[in-house]
Amino acid sequence: MHIRSNSMMAIAYLALASLSAPAAADGDPAARSAKPKHAGAQHGTAPMTTAPQKPGSSGVKLQYRLDATPQVGRATPVVLQFDDVTEAEGATVRLSADRGLTLQGNSTLRLPAGKRTTATVVVVSEAEGLAYLNVFIIQGGASSAISVPIQTGMAAPALKSPGEMKPTPGGDGIITMPVK
Repeated sequence: MHIRSNSMMAIAYLALASLSAPAAADGDPAARSAKPKHAGAQHGTAPMTTAPQKPGSSGVKLQYRLDATPQVGRATPVVLQFDDVTEAEGATVRLSADRGLTLQGNSTLRLPAGKRTTATVVVVSEAEGLAYLNVFIIQGGASSAISVPIQTGMAAPALKSPGEMKPTPGGDGIITMPVK
């Protein structure tokens, strides 16, 4: 029996611990004055991750980062940064959370045209594991759906294969496994 091997990607987030107001957009005075509440957060900011854009999507660019390490029952701020809003009427964002993740605060945002908008939303993990904060963006009749991964607790352990990796003449790798 031959099985093609696929590379597995693991997403690990190292984030700084800080709390801020739920779903506060950069136009909100409370959001501009919000400062990290933990001394460790003063040392720098984690880099933003750029969400991939698919052809035919809304065209709005989304970058995100977690501002704390997700823990069961604790608030995790997720910073969302939106760019490339080109429609005169702006764009709309709707947020939802997977089962096992609770979204605190507003679940809708309005993005003005021609401006970068940064919003911080707060999620709370109800259990260990992987859940997603879903971000739906609508601009000018086109839409995008982006899932922001929230890994709480340990990542799932990598499974050890009982087979042996062998190259094929074409350069692909296969795993040969005994059939029982």
